[in-house]
Amino acid sequence: MTLDDTRRTLAGLYLLKKLDLEPADGGLQFPLVLPRELEPIEPVLEQLVIDGLLAMDRKKGQYRLTPAGVDAIGNHIDEAEHYVEEFDGMPVETLVPELLRRRLDPLRVRFLWGWYQNEFDDLLLWQQRRGLAEIEHDWADYLVGDAFWSELLSELQA
Repeated sequence: MTLDDTRRTLAGLYLLKKLDLEPADGGLQFPLVLPRELEPIEPVLEQLVIDGLLAMDRKKGQYRLTPAGVDAIGNHIDEAEHYVEEFDGMPVETLVPELLRRRLDPLRVRFLWGWYQNEFDDLLLWQQRRGLAEIEHDWADYLVGDAFWSELLSELQA
């Protein structure tokens, strides 16, 4: 499976946040040699390294945030705060046309909104809260698979 650029970028942002958080707050460390259950996110991690947002710390055997990665998280927080402040309470039938008029990607705005408000920190819990018929227990596979993105897009249908 291949991710389109938007989904790869947003999945990367999800992983950056996981690396930035403390373990007590849901943060994770990703080893350079990923266990089988994390293999679906390997292309996303590799792209983050190419983009200079992550580094491969061979001494510790794990990925780590770079200063550019920390800056990217801060920039996305600012962007998400702006969306929440401006669009909170706007019905979807008004929101989506407004985003399109401004040439903003509705999927990106929806993702950043949920990312900022910690809605996706636990993807299993997120699926359960939504009452989805089929729950994907492998969060890494769910993050890069079609089901998560389709569910987000379904919210944007008027």
